[in-house]
Amino acid sequence: MPQVDSTAIDTIDYRPDKRQLFVTFSTGRRYIYFDVPAAVYLRFRHADSYGRHFNHHIRDHYDFRELT
Repeated sequence: MPQVDSTAIDTIDYRPDKRQLFVTFSTGRRYIYFDVPAAVYLRFRHADSYGRHFNHHIRDHYDFRELT
C-alpha cells in the first residue's frame, strides 16, 4: 500500500477491478470502502490534505467495513 504524508492517514490503496479503496489510519485501524470510482481514488491520491479530502469526499459517501 502506498504510504501518504498525512497525520491522520498512513496508507491508501485501490483495486480498480473491484472498485475497492483501502485506507489505514494512523491509529492502525484499516477500512475497505466499496464501489469507489477510480476518479475518486485518483483525486484522493493527489489531494493536498488527505484527511480533509477523506472527510469531505469519502467518509459517509461509500459503504465500508473495518478490516481486522
